Amino acid sequence: MIEVQVGAVERLGQILCFDLLPLSGILPPWQAGAHIDLILEDGLLRQYSLCGDPADRTRYQLAVLREPDSRGGSHAVHDHVKPGARFRVGTPRNLFPLARGARHSLLIGGGIGVTPLVAMAHELHARGEAFTFHYVARDPVFAELLAAAPFAGQVRVYDRSSMQTPRFDPHQAVASAGAAAGKHVYVCGPVGLMDAVTEAARDAGLADDQIHQEAFSAVPVTGGDGFEVLAAKSGVRVQVAADETITAALARVGVKVTVSCEQGICGTCVVNLLEGEPDHRDEYLTEEERTDQIALCCSRARSPLLVIDL
Repeated sequence: MIEVQVGAVERLGQILCFDLLPLSGILPPWQAGAHIDLILEDGLLRQYSLCGDPADRTRYQLAVLREPDSRGGSHAVHDHVKPGARFRVGTPRNLFPLARGARHSLLIGGGIGVTPLVAMAHELHARGEAFTFHYVARDPVFAELLAAAPFAGQVRVYDRSSMQTPRFDPHQAVASAGAAAGKHVYVCGPVGLMDAVTEAARDAGLADDQIHQEAFSAVPVTGGDGFEVLAAKSGVRVQVAADETITAALARVGVKVTVSCEQGICGTCVVNLLEGEPDHRDEYLTEEERTDQIALCCSRARSPLLVIDL
């Protein structure tokens, strides 16, 4: 963790934009798509995408939406982030990197999901690589910032609150970026937008390794059938109800699991999976890691029983 100080702060509607400055020297390097852990009041830890220029190591830029159904993170940011305030942050981690050598990169951001794509646009522009940036929002508060960016000519803004703005068509957007070979699509935002873009990209002939997406929250952590979890080391077996998470069920019987984001993004609650078929809902584990690991805060089960190394 490193200590930083809040610099400039700007409120754009329900989004708080702010700079985090080093107390001395420059900040650790990062690449577009990266996020940092931000420690808030009472040890609350949340992950936020870096949305500035990766070449600028004098500051980390964040933009946080005040969520009406916040679990505490966004409200704490909006209430406590003031110029001069000090926080601890983790060094940047990247689960959403740009592919090297793409012939054309298509960036599609919905709502607050646009933040990591702003950094991608800066990096692609600096590399001199071809890209198109589509920004879809009911209140596109970043439109002015993007219009002043050095890559403004590659940006298309879709204001969903305006009848004068054409609706975003994912099939048309993918097709306009040229042939499938060498093309990569990056999408971040609401699940419906990401699903539509993924479908359009596959229809256009793109392979799965050419389609990249990041969600700010994992898919719903409850629902479906209940199942059992056996914590092998503890010797405790518990029934996980349809309306509760694995971590909540384990806590109910005295087995504590360390959690942080509770959205399947940070990896804090990942444990080894010894037996059973999981229903992975996280954004953290790779496909290879998913063969024998599970994120307990958000994943479910496809089999009646999961045995975990806990």
